[in-house]
Amino acid sequence: MPQPAPALYQPRLGWWSHVWRHAVALGIGVTLWMTMAEGQTVVEGLWEDYRPLLWLDIALGLLAHVLMQWRRRWPLPIAVVVTLFGLVSVLSLGASTVVAASVATRRRWPEVVTVGVLSMVVGQLFVVVYPVVEEESQWVTFGTNITFTVALLAVGMYIGSRRELLWTLRDRAERAEAEQGLRVAQARSTERARIAREMHDTLAHRISLVTMHAGALAYRDDLSPAEVKESAGIISAKAHEALADLREVLGVMRREVPEPQDRPQPTLANIADLVQEAVDSGMNAEYDARVEAADTLAEQVGRTAYRIVQEGLTNARKHAPGTLVKVTVAGSPQTGLGVRVVNRNPIGEVPETQGAGLGLVGLAERAELAGGHIEHRQDDTSFELHGRLPWQG
Repeated sequence: MPQPAPALYQPRLGWWSHVWRHAVALGIGVTLWMTMAEGQTVVEGLWEDYRPLLWLDIALGLLAHVLMQWRRRWPLPIAVVVTLFGLVSVLSLGASTVVAASVATRRRWPEVVTVGVLSMVVGQLFVVVYPVVEEESQWVTFGTNITFTVALLAVGMYIGSRRELLWTLRDRAERAEAEQGLRVAQARSTERARIAREMHDTLAHRISLVTMHAGALAYRDDLSPAEVKESAGIISAKAHEALADLREVLGVMRREVPEPQDRPQPTLANIADLVQEAVDSGMNAEYDARVEAADTLAEQVGRTAYRIVQEGLTNARKHAPGTLVKVTVAGSPQTGLGVRVVNRNPIGEVPETQGAGLGLVGLAERAELAGGHIEHRQDDTSFELHGRLPWQG
């Protein structure tokens, strides 16, 4: 089974998740900073003899914490830069620890090996470059570095594996629920078709009776007034019954399976939250909304626009991870609503992601039910999903 993209199973980080990660990183950096030198603190040694290096250490440490915020969007570049800060900044070591663990949760061996080797190199050179640290045996330093690095990356990979497992179980449950819903819908559709066929047979029978009696009235001149009246009554009665059957057939064929109403349905106003959730999960996405009189937009149209954006983000996450995705929603009561999702083509190989391939098909049907349509195209540089919907559906 192909391994899913990390953006799919990485959890969304709230404000508390950011706070405690920065607190842990700062605690590690300060602890190492105050205990690195034997007999005197690093701060005292730098302040007395290497004051510019002290300010550089602090500045790089603060910058490392800032760069931590983008570790999911650009995991490997951020990890490389923050790890290199450790050559001259003890305060940045906490941030580099968090960033390295974050890279390991992705479980991409080239990235893990790159960060691990770079951490080992920086750890070996640190005792040589940093002026106030007493140099120890290279073997002791090497043993300490490799133990800490392997343990850190192993913990990160375990966390990533557990996140993927939980996501896989949740995804399977959601798919099973969705498939169950589809089976129920298919059963309803099959039953409606069966009822419609039965009604069609009854309707055809009644129409044939009407035709027969009408033909008799047209071609037979020997009918008595009573027989003419009887035939006319039969024609009238069967015509009314046929009309009733026809209305029932049309009602059965037009009846839609209602969407579940046990939870609020998404609308146009929820698209911004949808894009922000994608950004928080590590996607590189931008949202541009230029909608006039949005409060007059039909709910069905807003819900369809939400589904178009959702499908576009899902496709970009599966087939072009890490690329820039631009979401544009614009329109007015006079022009209708336009929804556009554009993502750049991926660079290099992308892990193969299994899918039913029915997302765009179902989306096209939903757009048609709302009175609009969708189009998609792909060229050498990008993939574009574009929907056009009437204002009131």
